[in-house]
Amino acid sequence: MTEEIRRVTAAWDRVEAWLQAHAPASALLLRPPASAGDIAAAQDALGVELPDTLAAWYRLRDGSAEGHGSGFLPSGMMMLPLDQLVEEYRTHTEDWEREEGILPFARTAGDIWSGWYVDARKGEPTYGALGHWSVDGGDEPYPSGSHGWPLADWLEELAAALEGGRCLHQPDGTQDAHDWPALTAERALAWIDPRDPRSFPDGMSRLDGPR
Repeated sequence: MTEEIRRVTAAWDRVEAWLQAHAPASALLLRPPASAGDIAAAQDALGVELPDTLAAWYRLRDGSAEGHGSGFLPSGMMMLPLDQLVEEYRTHTEDWEREEGILPFARTAGDIWSGWYVDARKGEPTYGALGHWSVDGGDEPYPSGSHGWPLADWLEELAAALEGGRCLHQPDGTQDAHDWPALTAERALAWIDPRDPRSFPDGMSRLDGPR
């Protein structure tokens, strides 16, 4: 096990432990781990090898089922099962004519307009790092203007944000204050803009400190 894979595993263990304790509705939607055969089949269908860190994450959980609480990733994104990642990738590369090697592993829960990707283009400075895709805006490393956020670093920061009851802090220290973790009345994790009162339906509470 490489250091990067160890970090992904440890960070995800922290995230999942937090979900089990505080957002069980989201935890219940997590799918079983993807097998080595599942990952190999996905890579054959994609024609692209998953970066080791992304493959390691799928070996822990094959994404999430849809339902209330599936948008547990920042910006309300749900982690796609491998078969849906393959379908999404085909849409991007064949229908939208986007560049190959950009793997859309997550999208906004309930729609198809935007999501997260991991760059699988070997040799690129953004390889293995997080980016944001959208129908209208294209594909862009995240944070904007950077070489992307390495997946292990991002998952570690996600775990720290949930444990600390706060928004994510980008690598340069900037706070994603418009994107804040919250719990619904049904004990699911959601992400809201605290400046927008419409983000707070009855029973939703913003995280405000460690839990």
